[in-house]
Amino acid sequence: MKNIKIELKWAILFSIMTLLWMVLEKFSGLHGKYIEYHLYLTNLFAIPAIWLMVLALKDKKKNFYGGQMNYKQGLISGTIISVIIALISPLTQWIISYVITPEYFPNVIKRSVEIGYFKTTAEAEANFNYPVYARQSAIAALVMGIVTTAIAMIFIRTKKTE
Repeated sequence: MKNIKIELKWAILFSIMTLLWMVLEKFSGLHGKYIEYHLYLTNLFAIPAIWLMVLALKDKKKNFYGGQMNYKQGLISGTIISVIIALISPLTQWIISYVITPEYFPNVIKRSVEIGYFKTTAEAEANFNYPVYARQSAIAALVMGIVTTAIAMIFIRTKKTE
């Protein structure tokens, strides 16, 4: 547990940041009045998500590896963070779906049918619901976390000097 203390800390911080982002989306109207823009603007979440992963990897490099971390060590650390976030994400998604913004699914279902994205309400309901979002958020956390780590570690790793 001591070896993954830093990863656990950053995974929890990431989950808290996700909840705060959803509060921001809700209060900016992206889950209601401006829901048609949600599909595009929610992608801005990538900015703080990448930033937090970079901070986590730098923290691991500085405070666990004493400033000397190779690519593989960073990749393992980022993968552990991503797995923890993926495991926490169904709970995070439940809080988002049932506490922060329970009106999101009814709103997005209604709007997606109105604009013709889906032909029927049943079709929209099959895509916009907690189980689907819980599964998607876990998969996305894992995949995007590992991809972000793989790219970030090119720059964060300790370069060998000869």
